[in-house]
Amino acid sequence: MTLIDRYIDCWNQTDPEARAKAVAELWTKDATYTDPLADVTGHAGIAAVIEAAQGMFPGLVFSPGEGYDAHHHIARFTWHLGPEGGEPVAVGFDVAELAEDGRIRKVLGFLDKVPS
Repeated sequence: MTLIDRYIDCWNQTDPEARAKAVAELWTKDATYTDPLADVTGHAGIAAVIEAAQGMFPGLVFSPGEGYDAHHHIARFTWHLGPEGGEPVAVGFDVAELAEDGRIRKVLGFLDKVPS
């Protein structure tokens, strides 16, 4: 499973305990997540942002987009949010910085398409 697959799985995990475990396995303890709607640090903050996104868009799922590129300890990728197998209502572009152990240290997120 790729880093992007694991990242998307975290965002789709609806069970709070399983989500907390997934976040802890994928992100460093001091990781940060920043996008136009959030700026948090640590596992609890990241899990809370994921839970809030799920609450704002019930029944919708995240899926990997078409774009992915990486070099050194940096990766960039696109993602979609929408009904499973359907047209996305939101599209984003994230840049992730990885720690030496391969876990995510920082994500900077951008929203390319948002629901009206």
